[in-house]
Amino acid sequence: MGTKEKGLEDLLLEEETVKQNEIVLFNDDVNTFDHVIETLIDVCEHTPEQAEQCSLIVHYNGKCTVKTGEYSYLKPKCSKLLQAGLSAEIV
Repeated sequence: MGTKEKGLEDLLLEEETVKQNEIVLFNDDVNTFDHVIETLIDVCEHTPEQAEQCSLIVHYNGKCTVKTGEYSYLKPKCSKLLQAGLSAEIV
């Protein structure tokens, strides 16, 4: 294996070992579909279709992963979801 290939392999391995967390959104009996969809579009940069699908998954399954990434990236987004009255946590 050449030096270039070894460097690329090391880079790929490093990318795989970065811990990915998830924001999980939970169902509640308070928020409307419209509020959840608008909040997901604003906070998580979802498309309207993606936000609607997530809201339906939350409604029928009780929870849905709405964003994945490093903890430091997700923390402010999760805080905004909570400030908007949604029930979410980082796992």
